[in-house]
Amino acid sequence: MIARVWHGITDLEKADDYLRFVRARAIPEYKQVAGNRGAFVLRRLDGDVAHFLTLSFWDSMSSIEGFAGSDISLAKYYPEDSDFLLEFEPTVSHYELYDSEG
Repeated sequence: MIARVWHGITDLEKADDYLRFVRARAIPEYKQVAGNRGAFVLRRLDGDVAHFLTLSFWDSMSSIEGFAGSDISLAKYYPEDSDFLLEFEPTVSHYELYDSEG
């Protein structure tokens, strides 16, 4: 299994609105793609900003293409993200995922 991790930052005052947006728009879209095993949002408040991670789990690198397109290393953004995010990181990270049995 593959874990896909994206990071974004908002102003603190937009953190709750952005969380609602991600939960309503992005997470359901992840879950609709064949090969997705789940998707979650992590949020950390840090002074006057909020850090967000989306963490999604996939059957394979090729299944991620159904969500991200042919270059799965590129971050996927929604038009609404420009209302919230302070910057647009160009890439995401992927990790092989193992449980205690390998």
